[in-house]
Amino acid sequence: MTGPEPVVDVPEGYRVGVWEVREPLASGAFATVYAARRAHGHRARDGAVALPERAALKFLPTGTRTPRQLRYLEELARQEIELLSRLRSPRLIRLYEVLTVDDHRRPELDGVTVLVLEQAASSLEDLLARSPAPPEAQALLTQVCEGLHQLHEAGWVHGDLKAANILLMEDGSARLADFNTAAEMQGTHAYTHAFVTPDYTAPELLWPEVDERGTRIRPTADTWAFGVLAHLVLTGTHPLPGTTPQARSEAAIRYARGTEELRLSPELPDDWRDIIADCLGRTHEERVAHDSRALLRRVEQASGGGAARRPRRRARFARRHPVLTALAAAVLVSTAGLAGAVYAYVSDDDGAPVYRALDPASAFPTGPDGAVVYGYHRCPSDSVCFFSEHNGNGEMCSWKDADSDWLSGESTCAWARDHPVRSAFNNIADARELHDVEFFRGPDFSPTGKDRRRMAQRTGCNAVNSMGNLAGTYAPRSHRLVDSCSSRTVLWTILSVLS
Repeated sequence: MTGPEPVVDVPEGYRVGVWEVREPLASGAFATVYAARRAHGHRARDGAVALPERAALKFLPTGTRTPRQLRYLEELARQEIELLSRLRSPRLIRLYEVLTVDDHRRPELDGVTVLVLEQAASSLEDLLARSPAPPEAQALLTQVCEGLHQLHEAGWVHGDLKAANILLMEDGSARLADFNTAAEMQGTHAYTHAFVTPDYTAPELLWPEVDERGTRIRPTADTWAFGVLAHLVLTGTHPLPGTTPQARSEAAIRYARGTEELRLSPELPDDWRDIIADCLGRTHEERVAHDSRALLRRVEQASGGGAARRPRRRARFARRHPVLTALAAAVLVSTAGLAGAVYAYVSDDDGAPVYRALDPASAFPTGPDGAVVYGYHRCPSDSVCFFSEHNGNGEMCSWKDADSDWLSGESTCAWARDHPVRSAFNNIADARELHDVEFFRGPDFSPTGKDRRRMAQRTGCNAVNSMGNLAGTYAPRSHRLVDSCSSRTVLWTILSVLS
């Protein structure tokens, strides 16, 4: 397996229930997936559920984190289990059983939740990497749309529809997978965790509506994602300009504001051009008329009944390559900001970051009145939040307590692995005894390397209720709560940016 280190490291040959773990297939922010085979001598049936010879085991670390982290991971697992247990739809990946590891000899595995899933041969992402705009594109998109309709009709929103989360079976047919961020509708909205994939994110989710139940999301967010996916599958290109996800996201923002138009590929068939243009309506209101039922009918017509025609089986490829179930935690899309003058409120030997101001006339993004858009309001109450872009914009990681390693655990801050922190907000409750936050370059509240300017050898310390943009390159790896940031080691500028 290439990519990130496994969230749950399981040795080959390890037994879970009747399953013997084989090679790792994929790993993301919240889980690791392994190939598995049914152990020799075990019957093919377990009660009323037929168990296949091979399966994919999705390990979620629900027994190996702090209580706060466990609650979060257990909620992610509960959502996926509930959806797959209730919906036995042919276009959704199948769940065979749910197991819990009971092994006190291995504390790193004890209590871990294991989802035993249908094993696929590949993913749509892998197919597109080998063959952009494959000949079976229209048939695959019809099957994806079928799965989306099955979800929406049952009252669920996928929340992270993308090529990596569409698995291809041995016969070449498509299944929707990875329902960590799926959410059940509650009236006109569903509520989910704020983790999305930039290239597939509807514009309204760049500044999501958040309340005590989570981030509001509607089925039209999946409609937008399907439009992006369809353009990518049919042409090998994205429907919005840009060479990076961030650039394409910024183009989506401009498009949503009416300052940029879609640039759909001339290679699109006319029917598909109309479908994609409707899926990519600028607002939720423009997309709401194109629900999954109407969308599926149009997609079937455009593909000439493609759902009935399975893509050609690629048995030779299937034997060479295992399933790659992409579980990468997506986080909120970066919305960028432009730097202005640096405030000179830092001594030569302390551990405080330097705040920088933004020029409102040139900063991006701005609202309809030209004012700078601030995203600090996304930070949950009684939490500390760090952002990938200025003014609380971009991707966000938040915690209510200390975290000794941002790159593992419940609130894994994946983007901080290779992207600096550009703004911060200490929203910890004043009533707490420990309400200031100091953060460090290394895990376990330690420095990495030696910085002669910082006697405290910490990246910074954020006083309660303070927020602002950071100058320089800050790559924290851990943080802890303290009673006070002393005046010798920190002089914070509290920016009055929220009205």
